[in-house]
Amino acid sequence: MFSERFLYLWLDILSISFPLIYSFYSPAPFYKTWKHLWIAIAIPAIFFIVWDEWFTQMGVWGFNPRYLSGIYLGSLPLEEVLFFICIPYACVFTYYALNYLVKKDHFGPYQKGITWALVVLLVTVGALSYDRWYTSVTFFLLAIYLLFLHYRVKPDYLGRFYFAYLFILIPFFIVNGILTGSFIDEQVVWYNDAENLGLRMGTIPVEDTFYGMLLILMNVTLLETLKKRKPMP
Repeated sequence: MFSERFLYLWLDILSISFPLIYSFYSPAPFYKTWKHLWIAIAIPAIFFIVWDEWFTQMGVWGFNPRYLSGIYLGSLPLEEVLFFICIPYACVFTYYALNYLVKKDHFGPYQKGITWALVVLLVTVGALSYDRWYTSVTFFLLAIYLLFLHYRVKPDYLGRFYFAYLFILIPFFIVNGILTGSFIDEQVVWYNDAENLGLRMGTIPVEDTFYGMLLILMNVTLLETLKKRKPMP
């Protein structure tokens, strides 16, 4: 019988299970990226877990024990820590699968324009919301990271990432929707609306879209960078 105490844990497991199974699809073997993928997941995970702990202690967001196993690492439930492993795996798998299935880089010619439009939007909203922790920190960090990529990394895959992220948002909204109270009695993760814009897509704070973009873009950047490195002689 399903216990609601394990709802968040089941969301983590289900999110990674199908991508994990299809990682062994022979025409496009995603498992062959594992050598670099786990590093590309682990480094951003550490950064986001520290950020998560900080905001949890500040009361920017928190967790409903009704839907948790009861195992904690610091202020974070085990399920929240696993989120930064399971969700990136599923999202990077989607990025990889779309690169295999869709050969044309549809957004490639527009990646510079998309990047600058995002930066202007993020900096403007972040500056206007300087007193809201979730909004300002998320928007400024993503803007800074996009500028770093544009001027320093100069990636040729950013258009493909933007294209893939449109598809990634579909399961992302489903999982985040449940976590923020869609289809269930209470929220698994609650947000202090004094620290965000108060704008929701259904039950999901609009900031989550950009928070997720920063996380997955960091994963993709590290994976693409590591893949291009020449092995040591």
